[in-house]
Amino acid sequence: MAHIHEKIDFTASVYVVQAGKVLLHKHKKLGIWLPPGGHIELTDDPNEAAVREVEEESGLIITLLGNKRLPNAPHDGSQDLIPPFFINRHYFNDVHEHIDFIYFGTVVSGTIRPEEAGGEIEWVDRKVIEDNTLELKEAIRAYALAALDYFSKINLESKTGF
Repeated sequence: MAHIHEKIDFTASVYVVQAGKVLLHKHKKLGIWLPPGGHIELTDDPNEAAVREVEEESGLIITLLGNKRLPNAPHDGSQDLIPPFFINRHYFNDVHEHIDFIYFGTVVSGTIRPEEAGGEIEWVDRKVIEDNTLELKEAIRAYALAALDYFSKINLESKTGF
């Protein structure tokens, strides 16, 4: 989607993890490896945008990780959203910025496919990220490693009962 505002837009990105790998795709305009993500449209909340962007760019149906609401929270007609793991503000170009809501997610269904014919999308393991063979931006590397670490921790906790 085009920019909603000339100076700054809100975006949502998802580091989808499966089998110890993170999903990354080569951005069609920028030519760099990024997680699936994009603009939060005026009719979206950040959670909806995150899930929609992953499906559009990868073909996968995902679920976001995180706490959706407080235990015993009153049901007053409001809707609690899953908070992002990180929020990042960065320049998209010399005159335009993005505030990116960064989520972690898991696959519910689907098979990966690029958004457009000839597009590149793949599951990337820790070694590729650490060795930076894809020439990832430092922030992308840091968030991808944080996602892998988070999934390692929750998998270990589920196996040990902690």
